[in-house]
Amino acid sequence: MQDIKINAVSVTERFMKYVKIDTQSDASSLTTPSTAKQKNLGKVLVEELLAIGVTDAHIDEHGYVYATVPATSTKNVPVICFCSHMDTSPDSSGENVKPIIHKNYQGEDLVLPDDNSVILRLSEHRDLKNQLGNDIITASGTTLLGADNKAGVAEIMEAATYLMQNPQIKHGTIKILFTPDEEIGRGVDKADLKKLGADFAYTIDGETLGSIEDETFSADGAKLVINGVSAHPGFAKGKMESAIKILADIISSLPKDKLSAESTSQKEGFIHPVGMSGTAEQAEASFILRDFDNGLLKAHGKTLEKIVKEVMKAYPKSSYTLTIKEQYRNMKEVLDKYPQIMANGIEALKRAGLNAITRSIRGGTDGSRLSFMGLPCPNIFTGGHAFHSKQEWVAVQDMVKAVETIVHLAQVWEETP
Repeated sequence: MQDIKINAVSVTERFMKYVKIDTQSDASSLTTPSTAKQKNLGKVLVEELLAIGVTDAHIDEHGYVYATVPATSTKNVPVICFCSHMDTSPDSSGENVKPIIHKNYQGEDLVLPDDNSVILRLSEHRDLKNQLGNDIITASGTTLLGADNKAGVAEIMEAATYLMQNPQIKHGTIKILFTPDEEIGRGVDKADLKKLGADFAYTIDGETLGSIEDETFSADGAKLVINGVSAHPGFAKGKMESAIKILADIISSLPKDKLSAESTSQKEGFIHPVGMSGTAEQAEASFILRDFDNGLLKAHGKTLEKIVKEVMKAYPKSSYTLTIKEQYRNMKEVLDKYPQIMANGIEALKRAGLNAITRSIRGGTDGSRLSFMGLPCPNIFTGGHAFHSKQEWVAVQDMVKAVETIVHLAQVWEETP
């Protein structure tokens, strides 16, 4: 096993460069990518890959970046893909991100300069206790940072550079896939897996140092449309049934001490409203339904409809439509059929000097859908935390360990019988 020495300055500079490029996705858009600006980062990544000698690097019309790090081994090694998404969440602004390095963190409150009300406190961010002496990167207080998932992008790029510059490291063919629109659930809609040509994959999109995740939520999306009865508000008595108020009644009737995002943890699922709009005549809401168990997930959909029907009894002139669609499923169903993928991931973490933390994700990754598309794909840490918020942060030293893990993983697959 060759000693791996990753340049912390290089991976930091990559990350700082990438987060300054606005790549926020937009769920209301019907195009792929949902925002053209995501291609701006994709083009930069292609230029950098070509510069290090990755000759087939390219971005397609849908904003996907494909590249191949050629094998240095003569063995018949499975083709492994490393995947991260380029977009950032619509939940918080990603425009004009100003990354700041807080060197040699010692447990103090980190007050972000552009909005002094945004403070990272040790008491609120429990993993900060493991970062004493490390260098913490945050945004300036008015935007998210973009560690989700530009930390993963930077780490894959740094690992690819390291492998290209060190051909003595034995590994099989390595594929790279950078996707758009993961944050809005469309990250692999247009991914060409035949062109990619990988046997197995790993998303680099997790959080805590040392974590490797083989289980996600199963997910459905629901759209509820209320057709009310409109009337002039001055003459509405006995006539109007406001769709807005009906929808408000339904939202307020959702469980509060269970089945809600704010009251659940670990393996508990939920029904969560994520958007509302409308008029007195018609109003609509969108929901996400989540659970690790597919049977329970289906039951959550029935619970939502039961609540809707109960509320609608008070509005006999009005009607509704409720549409529930599958989004993704728990990738553990697939990964349990290929135990070597997790075993090799855990071995790579150990070689990087880390204690492997195997856990479930209360969310999803591109790997959820890739697994069911025929590309089994667990998720490896990036070191980022507090995703989708102005308090988002990542430690430089954790990013370095993620790069080491990727390089070791390439070697482990080459060595596996």
